[in-house]
Amino acid sequence: MPKLSVIVPFYNVRQYAPDTLMSLRTNARPDFEFVLVDDHSTDGTPALLERAAEELADVVRVRYIRRERNGGLATARNTGLDAARGEYLTFLDGDDWLAPGHLSELVAAIEELGCDFVRTDHVQATARARSVHRIPVGMRNEVLNPREAILPADRTTSVDYAYAWAGVYHRRLLERGLLHFTDGLRTAEDRPWIWKLHREAESFAVAGLLGVFYRRGVASSLTQIGDVRQLDFIRAFDQVVEETAADPDAGRLLPKAVRTYCAVIAHHLSDTDKFEPAVARQLRAMSAAAIRRMPQDALGDVLETMDMRRSSKLRRLRRRITTAKAAG
Repeated sequence: MPKLSVIVPFYNVRQYAPDTLMSLRTNARPDFEFVLVDDHSTDGTPALLERAAEELADVVRVRYIRRERNGGLATARNTGLDAARGEYLTFLDGDDWLAPGHLSELVAAIEELGCDFVRTDHVQATARARSVHRIPVGMRNEVLNPREAILPADRTTSVDYAYAWAGVYHRRLLERGLLHFTDGLRTAEDRPWIWKLHREAESFAVAGLLGVFYRRGVASSLTQIGDVRQLDFIRAFDQVVEETAADPDAGRLLPKAVRTYCAVIAHHLSDTDKFEPAVARQLRAMSAAAIRRMPQDALGDVLETMDMRRSSKLRRLRRRITTAKAAG
């Protein structure tokens, strides 16, 4: 069994994949496994991956998988998870990169701490600018209860730092069904995933490591494209709320889920100019329907405590629903 499997999905990232692949080489060990998943790229990425798989095979175990059709990041990651054989697992996106030796440091951290998963900070790279982004958990190198790290509801917490690639995960989580993503989600795929992990895993820690470089502003990234795929955040957060509502501790946890959902809706409503006009209309309609589905008691409490700018947007949407129902 490999010590670590690194799952790396690629989709039309020919410009950036060489940096990603070079950083994998600087992290290679004979007991590591790199699972390279091409999500049916059309830009020459597959040729790069085929060549890299051959070259990396001299220093590390490599699995190269080319999907027959594009399924999105969540589905591509699941393809990699199904093929991975490592004792520990981690992720990297096909346009990001790692500092030399980072993967060995990850493995050392989780073995020393002996917990289900370890999260890390990361460096955001926007063109030539670099900025450090830290997971909002104060205690470092201490084993903690993942469920307690979901709260408090009115602060940024660990479930808001949803980056799957900022950490390493024990194989027992995969065997318990906690590492797969919701198939077909095109955006916000990390949100139901991180909530499930924090609700159901038994232990985690935050390590003081800073070796993942997250590339922002990539033209092909869904965060830069205002098409209908962006609206998958509705389906993602519907899942978060539904699963959290079924949790035995829903009374404590559900306000946080509703508050985060509301904040993300308000964010998108403030940025409708990036969407195609038809998609912007669909966003408003789907957001109104989402508010109608939310637990109304929790929603009322959230609107009372949320800042005025965001709450006013959501209140207008809520009033529109109430008015339409009364007219009907």
